[in-house]
Amino acid sequence: MSDRGTVQISAGSPRVVVFGDVIDDIIVTPIGDIRPDTDTPASIVRAAGGSAANSAAWLAWAGCHVDFVGRVHVTDLERHRALLVEARVSPHLLGEPDLPTGAIVVIVSADGARTMLTQRGANAALSPRDIGPERLARANHLHFTGYSVFRHARTSDFPDLIRRAHDAAATVSIDPGSAGFIEDFGRDRFLDAIAEADIIVPNLDEGRALTGLEDPASIVDALVERFALVALTLGRDGVALGTNDGVRLSAPSKAMHAVDTTGAGDAFCASFLAELLHDPSRDRDALARAVSRGLDAAARAVAGVGARPGPTA
Repeated sequence: MSDRGTVQISAGSPRVVVFGDVIDDIIVTPIGDIRPDTDTPASIVRAAGGSAANSAAWLAWAGCHVDFVGRVHVTDLERHRALLVEARVSPHLLGEPDLPTGAIVVIVSADGARTMLTQRGANAALSPRDIGPERLARANHLHFTGYSVFRHARTSDFPDLIRRAHDAAATVSIDPGSAGFIEDFGRDRFLDAIAEADIIVPNLDEGRALTGLEDPASIVDALVERFALVALTLGRDGVALGTNDGVRLSAPSKAMHAVDTTGAGDAFCASFLAELLHDPSRDRDALARAVSRGLDAAARAVAGVGARPGPTA
């Protein structure tokens, strides 16, 4: 570990391609109850976000080589490239002349819960075809989120991307991203788009949307019939994990206090995946270590404002 708490990236570190959304987060924490039709004092922080871009930053923090593919407005190319480079991510950004960079207003309540108002912007133009074979040929792993699926006109591009990754000997993980968007898009349609992925990391609401079930154990059991490895995040209740060869694990959250939960799932997912990629044995002990590393990162994420690792994370 370095003095920043990051894992050092070496020549033998896993190489991950992350494909997906880049967002400008506007994080609003009201001071007291929001008063309609008048002013409410608030803390307002602007930060780089987007679930996929956040995951890329946390994967680099956890010691992976990361290539990130995304789209922003042309005027924001250099700014977002610089932010990703600062996070030790190799950016491969495309500029959109007519669509703005995606933006989200995140309203954070006193208990750290979030309400999000989203403009997809340039992310809507991102396509799996933006990832060329040369990028996948160098990768050990491909990660993307449901946000890239929900607004894409050609759903068949995603099974094709997963097959191309597998043909290049890379494993594939999915973060579903949004229970509401799964319901709008259609559960079966979404599951068909990601059917060949190896790993899925939903939160509890997303797990419920994907299965129609309520309790975590049943959700994990249902999802491992489709995916080799499932890590179901449960907020304050930690994580429930299952594999299609019968392993079941659970672990409590390590967060002591939540200032802002934005990016906590991305931090868990990225650090969990990084540990799996550093130790691909996938035995019970390796899976437990991966869950523990993911929970460590999530606890760091919620301890401050913003969705990416800070300079002292």
